[in-house]
Amino acid sequence: MPSLPEKIQTIYTITMKKIISALCLAALLLTSCGSVPITGRKQLNLVSDAQVLQSSLASYQSFMSSASISTQKVQSEQVTRVGKRIAAATEAYLNANGMSDQVKNFAWEFNLVKSNEMNAWCMPGGKIVVYEGLMSIVNSDDDLAVVLGHEVAHAVAKHANERMSQQVAASAGAKILGAVMQGQSYNTQVIAQQVYGLGAQYGVMQPFSRSHESEADKMGLVLMTIAGYNPQNAISFWQKMSANSSSSTPEFLSSHPSHETRIANLTKWVPEVKKQYGK
Repeated sequence: MPSLPEKIQTIYTITMKKIISALCLAALLLTSCGSVPITGRKQLNLVSDAQVLQSSLASYQSFMSSASISTQKVQSEQVTRVGKRIAAATEAYLNANGMSDQVKNFAWEFNLVKSNEMNAWCMPGGKIVVYEGLMSIVNSDDDLAVVLGHEVAHAVAKHANERMSQQVAASAGAKILGAVMQGQSYNTQVIAQQVYGLGAQYGVMQPFSRSHESEADKMGLVLMTIAGYNPQNAISFWQKMSANSSSSTPEFLSSHPSHETRIANLTKWVPEVKKQYGK
């Protein structure tokens, strides 16, 4: 009679084969591809722009209804000034490359809110929010352009659409897997679903989040360069972010690349971006 570890290994092997079959079937049934501007990467797109924009606008309005708008006049003007230049550069790039439809439903807004958190975000639809805490390490418009270029890139790349699409696909894959495993024992089915859940989270969802961050970093460099800002500042800015970070989560469990990985990538990309998009 095989020992318990051997049983687990056998179940795991059978389960993984069935998972692969289930995922392949899910992919065949569900895959719909789009392309990300600038990088050209193919992406899963199962959720319409209208659905994402409606949802994100509701979230944005809810946030703004309770947020405290900053009274820091100079910094607020800086956020608006840099934001408008990044937005104009984004539209100019897309228009010049036959992709004006990518932001046709964007209505840009730029906000600085009261919070000590070092954060910023751009909702699908062009709703940009910067937290006062982040401004403590912003020493110039070029620094701020690093942040806003990155956040606008997330929106232009439709990372929110893709994230939602991944959730839809993962849910469908789990249902298909359940059907495939119906002939197995209850314990085997439970293990299969647990393995699928871990695989979906750490094998797909988390790496895609890291790839989104890296893609937004590279696209952000392009957008800020087109807008006339110095992409070299991206390296020093993220070095400051690293110095002010207390995160100790291992990279493979994190939704963001480590600061070391990010800085190394930026160091590699900056010369390329300058050469191709610099004036």
